[in-house]
Amino acid sequence: MKIAQLFGKGKTVFSCEVFPPKKTSPVDSIYKTLDGLKDIHPDFISVTFGAGGSSNVNQSTAEIASIIQNQYHITAMAHLTCVGCTKGEATEILAQLKNSGVENVLALRGDRNPDFPPKEDFLHANELVSFIHRRGDFGVSAACYPEGHPESPDLITDVRYLKQKVDAGAQHLVSQLFFDNDDFFRFLERCRIAGIEVPIEAGIMPVLNRSSIERMVSLCGASMPRKLTRILARYGDHPAALREAGMAYAIDQIADLMAAGVDGIHLYTMNNPAVAKQISASIASIRNV
Repeated sequence: MKIAQLFGKGKTVFSCEVFPPKKTSPVDSIYKTLDGLKDIHPDFISVTFGAGGSSNVNQSTAEIASIIQNQYHITAMAHLTCVGCTKGEATEILAQLKNSGVENVLALRGDRNPDFPPKEDFLHANELVSFIHRRGDFGVSAACYPEGHPESPDLITDVRYLKQKVDAGAQHLVSQLFFDNDDFFRFLERCRIAGIEVPIEAGIMPVLNRSSIERMVSLCGASMPRKLTRILARYGDHPAALREAGMAYAIDQIADLMAAGVDGIHLYTMNNPAVAKQISASIASIRNV
């Protein structure tokens, strides 16, 4: 099933993201994560692509997507990045996905890795979106940034670039993490004014570790609202307390987003199925309302 077809059925789409195991771990180690996620019945699971172009990691992206699709019978979406593949490599990966029944791809520019020179066949995500759209019957998704991409000069320009991705063939958007729902609501308004009508999922990452979340914030440019800053200041050196407070914050975010009628929630699981299960259990009564 194409992911865009999941929307508009009277309920909030709920999806998860996983990443391939480290290159020192066998791909089979992903089964523990997937065994936990299958119990929460996500509408689809996305699989990230290796930063910088590690061929082993990128190959396992397609393998894991196939496992999700064919062994767990959950709709899978494989990530593909501009910096991580040439046109030839992208063609090979798309053929592999098609042969394994994976119908959905998330096209990204990708984060540059100083240890790997970026590939230069695709300079911008809209070019990769168009490339995928023209090669095979794939559902094509793209990323969006509620607070603007860190490299965009302003929010209006950022939405114009996003419109280029949609015009190139993106049928569904997944947002980068954010911590203030008002930022997401303002972003949605800008998108609709610009004529972007495809489903837009809100990306949520629970705050479980201070150093990890500070690193992610520095990469994507998300702001830290005062409420979350207080949580980190009070509980940052107490892992159990921070986990509990961070989970409560994420659950509150999700409940508010769902009450506002967002198209979907995309949970960044960090390969921690226990976290996904706790969040899913906390919102179980409102998922289908």
